[in-house]
Amino acid sequence: MARDFLYLMAMLDWHSCYVLSWELSNTLDVGFGLSALGCALRQQPAPFVFNYDQGS
Repeated sequence: MARDFLYLMAMLDWHSCYVLSWELSNTLDVGFGLSALGCALRQQPAPFVFNYDQGS
């Protein structure tokens, strides 16, 4: 059995804690992040503040 990593990126609304979008990928390429961000921006207008933690 292969032991690969899967990466989850979730975009949350900090006020309501609602998950706006999420993506699952086996790579950390730029398209993975842009896809999740694009989907979230279609759900909600662009926020004034955008935070990220890079898994920390």
